[in-house]
Amino acid sequence: MITSADIREWRNHDVVDPKGHKIGVLEAVYVDTSTDEPAMATVLTGLPTRRRLVFVPLGEAVLGPHYVKVAHPKGLVRQCPSIGTDDVLPAEREEGIFQHYGMEYRQGAEGERQLARR
Repeated sequence: MITSADIREWRNHDVVDPKGHKIGVLEAVYVDTSTDEPAMATVLTGLPTRRRLVFVPLGEAVLGPHYVKVAHPKGLVRQCPSIGTDDVLPAEREEGIFQHYGMEYRQGAEGERQLARR
């Protein structure tokens, strides 16, 4: 299992898909608020004049020398809902990210968000 401490060391390293195709650069880690374990990462993608952050699950991620390999293909990740490089994820858009990957979205008992940036 990848822990919060482990994945923080990989910021600014390449994120690749299962076939080794570069998706972008790891920008931040989001943890599941119920477990405090890494759940998603934001990946910086796009051209220098049109950069954005896309979300990708870290559930089956593998750490390698200077890269993080995720379980989802590059095309699927790049189609994920995104935010601007200086933006924060609005609460109302969080569920859409989980739906994009076919994952269950679970709010807290009192409506808390499932993801928190670390």
